[in-house]
Amino acid sequence: DCLGDMEFDKAMFVLDQWIDQGLKNVRFSGGEPTIYPRLIDLVSRCKEGKVEHIAISTNGSAKTELYQQLLDAGVNDFSISLDACCASFADKMAGVNGKFQIISDNIKYLSARTYVTVGIVLTEDNVDQVKDIVEYAHNLGVADIRVISAAQYGSLLKGVVGISEEILNAHPILKYRVANIKNERNVRSLQPTDSHRCWLIQDDSVVCGDYHFPCVIYMREHGEPIGKIGPNMRAERVEWGKTHDTHKDKICLKNCLDVCIDYNNKCRDIHG
Repeated sequence: DCLGDMEFDKAMFVLDQWIDQGLKNVRFSGGEPTIYPRLIDLVSRCKEGKVEHIAISTNGSAKTELYQQLLDAGVNDFSISLDACCASFADKMAGVNGKFQIISDNIKYLSARTYVTVGIVLTEDNVDQVKDIVEYAHNLGVADIRVISAAQYGSLLKGVVGISEEILNAHPILKYRVANIKNERNVRSLQPTDSHRCWLIQDDSVVCGDYHFPCVIYMREHGEPIGKIGPNMRAERVEWGKTHDTHKDKICLKNCLDVCIDYNNKCRDIHG
């Protein structure tokens, strides 16, 4: 669910559609979902509907009390951004940026109570600091760390190679991605031998406003939606997956992530 300016009744309608079809996992994102006025009501509906995995993607800057309320309502997964988006990382660690300290405190607080991952989006401005940022996140007690290149930054993230084995062994997602990079495999982009079909679309649905999109990357790269939200969403997604050649789609070709590619390749190998 990409909340943004989505009306509460519409958001609840989408959740009810999914819950009626056996929803197991949901993620609320945005924009910043913690500023959505009825986020806790949506989380509570998921818990009532026996959704097993309720996740929030957040910038980590909300009040700790709100994050505790979300925990109490049923959230059991927080994904928090921790990239050097403003001044230098060294300045942040020195306390120049007060918001960075708030985010760090919230990460540490939540990591002691539930599953927390941090995302580090890398560009030419912060790629040289990735080892320090990863070590900092590790020391906050997070369960895992996701490093990813920004959509406009296609270079191989060689700076991750220096991350210690101790840290890699503590974080399986990080270890997976670093192994790919060591094999000179980029985080993004399809290769000629990869599946031409997106199987993930059948299990992973992204809604924003009145429409549903192939994936969150596709939506954020301004790709066309598959269709309008409603009772036919799942059938429309299955059909899109069957007929859409990802290698002929510039967004998929350039931006598809390694983990999604591996999933689709495995489905191709199993199903033909």
